Amino acid sequence: MTTKTAVRASPLPARTTERMTEAGAAGPAGRDPFFDNAKYVAIVLVAIAHAWEPVMDGNSVTRALYLVVYTFHMPAFIVISGYFSRGYTGKPHQVRRLVTGIAVPYVVFEIFYSLFHRYADDAPEQQISLLDPYYLTWFLAALFIWRLTTPIWRQIRHPLPVSIVIAALASVTPDIGDDLNLQRVLQFLPFFVLGLVLRPEHFRLVRRREARLLAVPVFAGTLALAYWIAPHVTLEWFYRNSSAQELDMPWWTGMVMTLTLFGFGALLTGAFLAWVPRRRTWFTALGLGTICGYLLHGVPLQATEYAGVFETYAWLSDPSGEILVTVVTAVMVTLFCTPPVRRALRWATEPEMRWAFRRDASEPGPPR
Repeated sequence: MTTKTAVRASPLPARTTERMTEAGAAGPAGRDPFFDNAKYVAIVLVAIAHAWEPVMDGNSVTRALYLVVYTFHMPAFIVISGYFSRGYTGKPHQVRRLVTGIAVPYVVFEIFYSLFHRYADDAPEQQISLLDPYYLTWFLAALFIWRLTTPIWRQIRHPLPVSIVIAALASVTPDIGDDLNLQRVLQFLPFFVLGLVLRPEHFRLVRRREARLLAVPVFAGTLALAYWIAPHVTLEWFYRNSSAQELDMPWWTGMVMTLTLFGFGALLTGAFLAWVPRRRTWFTALGLGTICGYLLHGVPLQATEYAGVFETYAWLSDPSGEILVTVVTAVMVTLFCTPPVRRALRWATEPEMRWAFRRDASEPGPPR
């Protein structure tokens, strides 16, 4: 897993989302358990896919599963993020949530992972740069940018086609550079805009029995296709951090792949959401802590890579070893999503920081 090739998804802290009451029955505190369930399942898939990276070479089945998961787990998170960003207008309380729920975690974990790589992997050349997101932190930077631009997308007459054109143009523009990982910001932009234009009735559609049944052939067909193309496809297309020219491909392939991956990503996201439980389950509460699961799961994965565990224990690349890696990773990320971990990390992921903001004139002042 290298800095430039590992795509990471990011859940949202509870305080950066709106009250989840629009798409279904509400649970405690007015939250719809459907979205918390989706976030938890997605973050488990994210961690498992990252754990497969060092063990999937030579196994066509695991590589095919990896391609399928990478096709939709980022889009799913981004669509949900866009959906709950629809009400962003730049009001003072929204700006405060943007800073405390996205900007602060980005700064804290950008510094942490840079230092972790420098000292754990004996890489003194690793620099700390808030303009060049490292490892998992790129999505927080992207989400910050996307949410700031939400009022613009809300005013455009045809926002989704415009965002797709921007993504396609980015895929054939190698001069964009690495600042704030703008290639990924622009190439994943259509999924965020898709979330902005969705309505509660759209989520009700994917939660119907017919949608759940249709999801079976969708995933089966996609997995069969992935198995067929797995030995030949370039994984960097799925990471969206490079232009076609940087991948030594003809420029027009960038536009073709942008449209293809958007189509498959949207289709599989819908199929994934169709299978997400609608009622409260044992893992619904863990959906509140997915930002912790996301930001922390990279620590043991990077530590095992730096220690050469997968090279030392080559049997982990066997089917039984891959199953063990999958189970251990799922348990690990589940523990990272639990309430005690969330409370312990709240200073970094959901800080109040009232001292840093001026009081909004619309808020009541302190009692006399």
